Amino acid sequence: MHGIGPPLVTPFTEDGDVDYPALHDLVDWVEDRGVDFLVPCGSNSEAELLTAAERERVVETVVDAASVPVLAGTGHPGLRETLAATDAAAEAGADAALVVTPFYYDHDQSTLAAYYREVADSADLPVYLYSVPTYTGVRLDPETVADLATHPNIAGMKDSSGDLAAFIKTERRTAEADFDLLVGSGSLLAQALDAGASGGVLALANLYPGACSEIAAADPERARATNAGLVGVNTAITATYGIPGLKWAMRQRGAPAGYPRSPHQRPDEEATDHLEALLAEVDAVV
Repeated sequence: MHGIGPPLVTPFTEDGDVDYPALHDLVDWVEDRGVDFLVPCGSNSEAELLTAAERERVVETVVDAASVPVLAGTGHPGLRETLAATDAAAEAGADAALVVTPFYYDHDQSTLAAYYREVADSADLPVYLYSVPTYTGVRLDPETVADLATHPNIAGMKDSSGDLAAFIKTERRTAEADFDLLVGSGSLLAQALDAGASGGVLALANLYPGACSEIAAADPERARATNAGLVGVNTAITATYGIPGLKWAMRQRGAPAGYPRSPHQRPDEEATDHLEALLAEVDAVV
């Protein structure tokens, strides 16, 4: 996977049901604005709030609608659930599987490495590692990633740690491998590309897919300038207001993003006023 892939939000109705027709339309909306691949059932998809059956159908819906490759999120805390979801993604026609670090229990690096080897040995799809310590409390160390990058069915990694220094260490340790290193923070996209990233899987690409793709294609100076102008809104739709804020902002731009699923709550008036001001600032220059 190279370039920009949005971790697609999952549209829910106001009653909390998955809105599959809206998801199909969302695929068209982001593809029309220029992305290189799609990532259903990631963190911004509220994957942990979906049942296993819903996750399977979400992947099927995205694969059916997509004209670009699909990197399907299939990771669960346990091996059996992950293998079942990965098999289902392969049957649906996904191109690769994004497997989050097993979480809840405090696994050490050797346990994580053994787990990923088991997944990769069994999977009929290329496997991408996914490190997102903000949500899981689990981090893949650069040395662990470098070791796993030698596995013939481990194709890359999404690094959502937000740690540019660790990202650079990982890139240097995997530079000789056939390994796609993707950044998961929109605020660091330009810097990560400078450091050798293959692309990004970014919440921001749900909201501004075209601008993120422009950053990936631009010369470094222009990429950094464009990226700097998006840092404020990226922070707002991730760290500050999270998925409810992201979906609200997407709806303001005409995207069929739907509503968040409980226990998420819709953003309050203060939040939406702030988001509206940020969107106006960005839309004036992007």
